[in-house]
Amino acid sequence: MSQTEYEAAIEHTLMSIEDALDDCDWDIDYERSGAVLTLTLEDNGSQVILSRQSANQELWVAAKSGGYHLAFTAPGWKCSTTEENLPTLLNRVLTEQQGEPVDLGLSQ
Repeated sequence: MSQTEYEAAIEHTLMSIEDALDDCDWDIDYERSGAVLTLTLEDNGSQVILSRQSANQELWVAAKSGGYHLAFTAPGWKCSTTEENLPTLLNRVLTEQQGEPVDLGLSQ
């Protein structure tokens, strides 16, 4: 994947997450600052942080349960340790931190 393709894929992904958060029923705030998207669960103040890692063309997710490195493999982002795709991983870590089921409705 070229650097241009990576940048387009990551930007599309972060925008899709923002759109899903705007439409979801959970009280999850988000803020983007450069290459970092921070999700804050309003009920308990915990955070999930997604960051662009351009040098190695990865997307990193930091949550209470750990740090996850995802690489883009068609059709989308896949975690190198859990083998989860990004929507599954995000729903899982948000559910763990929220204490109730969270489904952002993201597609791969």
